[in-house]
Amino acid sequence: MKSPFIYLLSCLFILTATAQKKTISLDQIWDGTFRTQGMTALHSMNNGQQYSVLNFDRSARSTSIDLYDYKTLSKVKTIASSQSMDAIPYFTNYTFSDDERQVILETETEPIFRYSAFGIFYVYNINSESLEKISEDKIQEPAFSPDGTKVAYGRKNNIFIKDLISGTTKQITFDGEKNKIINGITDWVYEEEFAFVRAFEWNASSNKIAFIRFDETEVPEFSMDIYGTDLYQTQEVFKYPKAGEKNAEVSLHFYDLSADQISTVALSKDYNDFYIPRIKWTKDANILSAQYMNRHQNTLDLWMINPTTNKADLVLSEKDDAYVDVTDNLTFLKDYSFIWTSEKDGYNHIYHYTKEGKLKNQVTKGNWEVTAYYGYNESAKTIYYQSVENGSINRDIYSIRLNGKNKKRLSLEEGTNDASFSADFTYFIKTYSNATTPQKFTLNDSKSGRLVKNIKDNSALLETLGTYKFSNKEFSTINVNGNDLNMWMLKPADFDPSKSYPLLMFQYSGPGSQQVANRWYSSRDYWHQYLAQQGYIVACVDGRGTGFKGADFKKMTYLNLVKYETEDQIQAAKQISELSYIDESRIGIWGWSYGGHMSTNCLLKGNDVFKMAIAVAPVTSWRFYDTIYTERFMRTPQENPNGYDENSPFNYPELLKGDYLLVHGSGDDNVHVQHTMRMVEALIQADKQFDWAIYPDKNHGIYGGNTTMHLYTKMTNFLHEKLGDKRMN
Repeated sequence: MKSPFIYLLSCLFILTATAQKKTISLDQIWDGTFRTQGMTALHSMNNGQQYSVLNFDRSARSTSIDLYDYKTLSKVKTIASSQSMDAIPYFTNYTFSDDERQVILETETEPIFRYSAFGIFYVYNINSESLEKISEDKIQEPAFSPDGTKVAYGRKNNIFIKDLISGTTKQITFDGEKNKIINGITDWVYEEEFAFVRAFEWNASSNKIAFIRFDETEVPEFSMDIYGTDLYQTQEVFKYPKAGEKNAEVSLHFYDLSADQISTVALSKDYNDFYIPRIKWTKDANILSAQYMNRHQNTLDLWMINPTTNKADLVLSEKDDAYVDVTDNLTFLKDYSFIWTSEKDGYNHIYHYTKEGKLKNQVTKGNWEVTAYYGYNESAKTIYYQSVENGSINRDIYSIRLNGKNKKRLSLEEGTNDASFSADFTYFIKTYSNATTPQKFTLNDSKSGRLVKNIKDNSALLETLGTYKFSNKEFSTINVNGNDLNMWMLKPADFDPSKSYPLLMFQYSGPGSQQVANRWYSSRDYWHQYLAQQGYIVACVDGRGTGFKGADFKKMTYLNLVKYETEDQIQAAKQISELSYIDESRIGIWGWSYGGHMSTNCLLKGNDVFKMAIAVAPVTSWRFYDTIYTERFMRTPQENPNGYDENSPFNYPELLKGDYLLVHGSGDDNVHVQHTMRMVEALIQADKQFDWAIYPDKNHGIYGGNTTMHLYTKMTNFLHEKLGDKRMN
């Protein structure tokens, strides 16, 4: 029997096709009209019976950390509120001490790169309601010691420790210097590609800190002009290792608080030109795990290091013909054994090893991928995880015994299910959505998955959407170049198969990525809905190299990025154009970043198929991109020059026949505007006309103020002029 919610949803979308509805305007996509409600900074309390969230009062412009009861979902109390703090108008994030008696509050955040930021941080004592600023200066990544008596943090490329009892601060490294030495905070490329910023960790006894030191003295510098509003522009100069160039030299160290000494880790294996992508203390306060990886990223070694005895044991070495992915799934159990995820059988699965690195058993098995590891319940000997076992475009939540038996599916609704478990694994808060259902938050029992209570369902958004023309995404597969590829298509709400429609294809296509997923909309999806209302058909195909179909499918693009992906998009467009309602003379493609590289390549190499393309912040040569990402998939340009150059579009600008819009932010620290400038120069010298736009000082996301609206208006107008001039809507 259908639930009332599902029935209501069905009715809403049936009415869309039959009743007179409003159309979406561009400004509504970003003005909050279709904003979904969520749960911000969710934290499960140690008692397993309560959780906290960060709430923002828009009218008062204040924030609070509020405590809720899992069973009743009722608010228990407010733990901290900026309204009662004279020093803080509002805070943007929080972190509890291990005993949950104190909390670090983040304020005055100043973004640096993708994840990193400077900020003013305070320690709030929950019992005394006292507030103490950690440093008068802006700092990075403050972290409580496990005993809650100290906070370590990064400032000006060095590590400091503040004693919360005495109030004194001690500097423990002294050689930090901009663009030379960084202690305990990652450099640009580690942050971007290994996805972490804090490169220091406390041990369980609060008497040692392990940290990574980056010597980037020899790393080549990249500079960007920052135009701002002053009479003269300034320059931002930072270290950026491009493919084949020198990386920072990394080393691993321990700081002993009792001895006030720093030691350097020496291993029995000789590493040359390597990475340290993860460090993590084990359950033993004297044993640190450290992952070391060669520059080709096809060997990942897991070391167990004792700073007291200087003993280091290599317990696991994972190798692959292409590359090994780095994850955050390493989990240590009470008996010092550990959980690890790996693609070594061809799919990403969970493995259990002894503390010495001997395989005890493969926990999950099958021709499907584990997509998230949630944790391990020691008392029940049960692992909780997410996987695509129910289809690669879906996500479901499962439990399984550590011995690989008694697997249970804990989510029943088809779509994207995610979970946040209580500390004792009694409950989990499930986030669910699909292509017709905005996010729902429910409390569920972890043993059976049984619904305990509804928390939020975004019903107000559904009511709003019920008054607009909306089209359903149609999911399918398309056999292209011998592979069944996932696909979605969006047609006008008043679609008439006897008419002829222009086709716009959207993709990203990067290794391991996914755009064809059964989940709720992003702002780009709303733009695609807007275009469908304007008389376009929009389609998306995940080609070879994308994720969640096994390692072979993902890694088959190795050494030849965008070659096979381009072939798949061109062939898919040809096949879709055979549909009677597609105008084969009006096919376009667009993408951002990797997707911009792809849309450019498709327009040039598929110039008999695509009439136009939009490329936003595109890569145009992998020679210009960073070491870690590029070499993972391509090796170095010195080793693989043809792989780099044969699919670099500024090497064949003469192939341009269609209409081309090229967009970039001049302040893009990730995919530098250099990519676009080299493409522009090649097109000029080939005497090819094109359209382009540079957004001053904007980063890879190209946003801020009216920027997003301006960009999407420009893209929409370009589409109407070049692709949709004969559309019927």
